[in-house]
Amino acid sequence: MAKEYENPAATATIVVERDNKILFIRRKHAPYQGRLALPGGFLNYKKETLERAAQRELCEETKLRANQKDLYLLCVNSSPRRDPRDHVIDHVYVALATRGEPHARDDAAEYVWKDISEIPKRLAFDHNKAVRKYLVWRESN
Repeated sequence: MAKEYENPAATATIVVERDNKILFIRRKHAPYQGRLALPGGFLNYKKETLERAAQRELCEETKLRANQKDLYLLCVNSSPRRDPRDHVIDHVYVALATRGEPHARDDAAEYVWKDISEIPKRLAFDHNKAVRKYLVWRESN
């Protein structure tokens, strides 16, 4: 079948909170190399759901594991300019429970727990927007 439309890529990002702190990774690669970001990455086309991509990326980057039943879709960020590489639609999940201790792996140079009161002003991509939405969601639940 001929492709009639150009379609954006999809990513899954995940918010993990423990002890009033949010888990970030420091990006090992461009774009935003060296900047803090929420764990996440691209959906494997025709191979997985967004929920599975969120679980996989969390494990690949931090070694933490989250069950699908413990994931909650927080928001979708779709600005055509949110990722400098291309038009990428991000699906942000909250992990209500995780297992294991984090270790920086894959695209993560390191992992960092940041107190909710000390979230950096400049995160990679539009992850500040995702964190703000998470804090509003957190207050209402």
